[in-house]
Amino acid sequence: MTDIKTLDSRIVYQNKWMTVREDKIQRQSGAEGIYGVVEKPDCAAILAIDNGCIHLVQQFRYSIKQRCWEIPQGAWEANPDADHLDLAKGELQEETGLLADKMTYLGSQFIAYGFLNQTCHIYLATQLHSAPQQLRDIEEEDLISQSFTITEFEAMIINGELKDSVTIAAYGLAKLKQAI
Repeated sequence: MTDIKTLDSRIVYQNKWMTVREDKIQRQSGAEGIYGVVEKPDCAAILAIDNGCIHLVQQFRYSIKQRCWEIPQGAWEANPDADHLDLAKGELQEETGLLADKMTYLGSQFIAYGFLNQTCHIYLATQLHSAPQQLRDIEEEDLISQSFTITEFEAMIINGELKDSVTIAAYGLAKLKQAI
């Protein structure tokens, strides 16, 4: 038996990026309640590192009203069942204009499993070379790409300039696996 039983489920909001579901639940104690779940397709996050530099992207994040640095990452809502390696390669080129001769799969992580069912597949991209940047949506029209030395990047994390949890977790995973 699961810890929480779903008694009923209904979609309360949906657009091309996400579905928000509200479930009526029952806990093991018999107590009932509701649980909100955001459903999104799996995404890929790419640590693009070459010659002692990491490639980051920056764009305006409406929810926090700030421009933020992060590693290239994203999902293909129009193709939610895409192979995550293809997704990672595509996101890397779309957002940075880079191709990688070597893509190393580091693993998967949940982004915010307290309310979100999305899995993030993390790749290390190396042996990089330029290709045409192919921003796919108007949502990315303000996106810029820039490389930073690893020392600069780590300082951005330490001083709080870089706050994206996916970026920090992916980098930590790569360091712990001694991939970088």
